[in-house]
Amino acid sequence: MSDHVKILGIESLTHDVKQFKVEKPTGYSFTPGQACEVAINQEGYREEKRPFTFTSLPQEDHLEFVIKSYHDHEGVTKKIDSLQVGDELIVDDSWGAIEYKGQGTFIAGGAGITPFIAIFRDLLEKGKLKGNRLFFANKTAKDVILEDWFREILGDDFISLLDKEEKSGHVQGRVDKEFLKKNVTDFSQEFYVCGPEPMIEAVSKSLEELGANPEAIVFEK
Repeated sequence: MSDHVKILGIESLTHDVKQFKVEKPTGYSFTPGQACEVAINQEGYREEKRPFTFTSLPQEDHLEFVIKSYHDHEGVTKKIDSLQVGDELIVDDSWGAIEYKGQGTFIAGGAGITPFIAIFRDLLEKGKLKGNRLFFANKTAKDVILEDWFREILGDDFISLLDKEEKSGHVQGRVDKEFLKKNVTDFSQEFYVCGPEPMIEAVSKSLEELGANPEAIVFEK
């Protein structure tokens, strides 16, 4: 099922990430952490569907997506970056395996943070955020999406890692086995992992080797 929706608002979050607020089709539903296929309602792009995660909450009267644009090729996200308020997107039904199953540690790489935005917003609204942690890996400080918000809502339970830069307030390095061994005391908890596929595979493997239950590692399959 596809619906045409108008863009209601656009906000820049980083140098290459924007937040798009769009109309919500009547009766549309999803669970925090889920995504849908999105296309641009313009010639040459209607069949070019890409998956984007909802960063709004199910009860809100609009949908919201946080989208990173890649300008190194003439792709869909580059085109999305040039869209204006009033332009139309085509959204399909919601889907996705990332769903909150209980308190745990969230591990995100780059734009892989998007499913966790809606989950954290939902937990915050329900007063159930405390006890959850976030490790957020990026290349440089300017790539960190919604850094101030995460610091505000999570405090010391938010750790930002930078791979290509040393900067105060951030850990230099990656979410590898050594980092996990040093920063996680309980491997029997839930783990939520989202990011580039090689990162998901490496992190999941490290978690299992350190004693995490494979059934308790949630990621998009």
